[in-house]
Amino acid sequence: MPQSLVLIPANTKMESNGDGASFDISASPTRTFLCLLTVADQMEQESLDVSIYGSADGATWTPKPLLKLPQQFYRGRTKMVLDLSHRPEIKFIRARWELNRWGRGAPLPMFVAGLELSEIPAMSSTTQAQGAATAIG
Repeated sequence: MPQSLVLIPANTKMESNGDGASFDISASPTRTFLCLLTVADQMEQESLDVSIYGSADGATWTPKPLLKLPQQFYRGRTKMVLDLSHRPEIKFIRARWELNRWGRGAPLPMFVAGLELSEIPAMSSTTQAQGAATAIG
C-alpha cells in the first residue's frame, strides 16, 4: 500500500522559517514520492522556499536539501518528484521552509501552505514490458 506523508499540514500559517516533523521512510519499497506543495494564501512582496532534507538516524540531517521545490511568490500548486531509490542511507525525511519579505507594508512575511508526499507505486513487470514495447515500436 503506497505511503502518504504530510510533511507540512495543509493550511499551516507560516510567519517565520521552520522545520516540519520527521517521517520514517525506511519501509517504502520504491523510495520515490510525488511532492505536492499547495500555497493557499500569501501577501505581496514575499517568497517561500521549501526544501526536503534527509537523515540516516533522525537526528543529523543532510547539509544540503535532497529536493528544493521552486520558489513560490503566489497562491497555487507545484509538483515535483523526490527519488531516493539511489540513496539507501536516507531513512528519515522532513521539510524546511524559509520566508523572505521585502518592500513596504507589514514587516513579517506570511504564507499559508502545505506539503503532501504520495509514494509512487512500483511499476509491475507487465507495465515495464508495455513501456519497453512502446519505446521500441
